Amino acid sequence: MSEDVRLVAWVRGHVQGVGFRWFTRAKALEIGALRGFARNLGDGRVQVVAEGSRDRCERLLAWLQTGDTPGRVEGVTEIWDTPRGGYDGFAIR
Repeated sequence: MSEDVRLVAWVRGHVQGVGFRWFTRAKALEIGALRGFARNLGDGRVQVVAEGSRDRCERLLAWLQTGDTPGRVEGVTEIWDTPRGGYDGFAIR
């Protein structure tokens, strides 16, 4: 079993106004056992915070990076940390 981690990813490109956060939540639910959120930032990026096992977070990150997303992803920057908790499921903010 893999350790629990916290993934914070900033997705840049044409990712607002195209259903990106909704599809990100749907993918997190499909992967399962992920908690966190996706939210629009004022500079046009989407921030994704996910907590769960490392392998599940890596699957979500790979999906964010593949281009199999709504809109157009130009790049993803991520950091890894220890989980902080406090999330009830995966939300759109």
